[in-house]
Amino acid sequence: MNLGTLLPRHARYRPDHVAVVFGQERLTFRQFNARVNRLANALLAEGLRKGDKLATVLPNCLELLEVYGAAAKTGIVVVPSSPLLQESGLTTLLGNSDSAMVIATGAFADTLDRIRGNLPALRPDRYVLADAPRRGFRSYADLVAGASESEPPDAGLTDADPYNIIYSSGTTGDPKGIVHTHYIRSLYCSLFAAAWRMTPESVALHAGSIVFNGAFVTLMPWMLLGCTYILHRAFDAEAVIAEIERSRVTHMIVVPSQLVAMLHSPAFSGKALESLEMICSLGAPLHLEHKLRLNEALPGRFYELYGLTEGFVTILDKTDAARKPGSVGVPPPFFEMRILDADGRDVPAGQVGEICGRGPLLMPGYYKRPDLTAQAIVDGWLRSGDLGYVDDDGFLFLVDRKKDMIISGGVNVYPRDIEEVVVRHPAVRETAVFGVPDPKWGETPVAAVVLRQPGAVEAGELLEWINARVGAKFQRVSDVMIADDLPRNVAGKTLKRVLQEQYKATSLRTPRA
Repeated sequence: MNLGTLLPRHARYRPDHVAVVFGQERLTFRQFNARVNRLANALLAEGLRKGDKLATVLPNCLELLEVYGAAAKTGIVVVPSSPLLQESGLTTLLGNSDSAMVIATGAFADTLDRIRGNLPALRPDRYVLADAPRRGFRSYADLVAGASESEPPDAGLTDADPYNIIYSSGTTGDPKGIVHTHYIRSLYCSLFAAAWRMTPESVALHAGSIVFNGAFVTLMPWMLLGCTYILHRAFDAEAVIAEIERSRVTHMIVVPSQLVAMLHSPAFSGKALESLEMICSLGAPLHLEHKLRLNEALPGRFYELYGLTEGFVTILDKTDAARKPGSVGVPPPFFEMRILDADGRDVPAGQVGEICGRGPLLMPGYYKRPDLTAQAIVDGWLRSGDLGYVDDDGFLFLVDRKKDMIISGGVNVYPRDIEEVVVRHPAVRETAVFGVPDPKWGETPVAAVVLRQPGAVEAGELLEWINARVGAKFQRVSDVMIADDLPRNVAGKTLKRVLQEQYKATSLRTPRA
């Protein structure tokens, strides 16, 4: 399970096959492997060794892909972090991860300058900028200059050696660094390559952040198979659709907000996307309205992945997407799933409980946090914190996050049930329902809505439309908040906590019916 052997294998046996496309650059496996080797040898020359932590604060770029490749060969542990991090969050992440070096975008130079004094373990010469050289920092070009393009020495890697630490969303409060070993990432290679029916001739496109763990479900199969990986600097619906048509892309993962943007693009058509063999939604629940539209336009291509970075997943296969449209699928081979009540007992099919699972992707634990690990993994089973149920065929249906559930008048209200109603309105593009305090009911639902066209419908009119169609009185929303966009983290998940804060800052409230 030595990830470091994969790129050299492709460089030897299919050296001229296009490995990576980024902007105007097209690198063969021979070229890309040589670049990875330069970085690997440069890091070793700096004194970094197997087990040392290398943090990145980078947008999508070739340098970040090279870091991922160099980590696979040297055993240096990569700690990818989001360029959306605030100063306090970055300080926490770098300190908690024991990072020995950081490679960042030039936009973070001022931030790094301010926090250096809080990170005594990080040597002054190990702050590297990938772009925009600046006094007081080393440049990436200087770091790799003169380094050998030959294979670095054998690092003596074992299955149990950590490959990366992925920090959970936010990094506020207790930091949770999710450790993935070389064994786990090797299984990402084979498990997802099989699930998506990828081959060495596949063309994978990724336009979301490759810091997000979901990116690895096509990135690792690419590393295994030696197919072509097209990386966009950032997501743009029209650019993605044009790329799919031009490059005959076969495989792509998206988060729901990206898929919604594609569906509403004037460039979207089944003809433009006909080369796709797989388009997979992950990272957050995709509303049924959007699933049905995609399946109609591109039959037999849609997959959905539900999963936790900690190591449990279910997959809705393209062959099941039409007959089980509301489901997020079933566990892959070697995985097991249980639905448990509050007392840890299995519940029957059709009854809502907490989704728990185990399988070979399960993390060894949170970095330096055995206490949090013990809370998350109980008797070998990962407690997801998500609510769902299985049907009589064993297919999983998500209900909501435990923490997002609204208790209104003593009744459990699941925001997702209301969201499925809201998105059916012809003027609505996206929605997120969240709870706010209410003196009478304890909590009450509010719908944040992004419209297809500004001014397409008034908030009061939409509130009446929603409340006339929800299934029960306790699901009626007390207010509708029209938003230009929904706040999201790097994984594309809607930040309902931010919406609650934004709503709290407003004074307009419509009395609940």
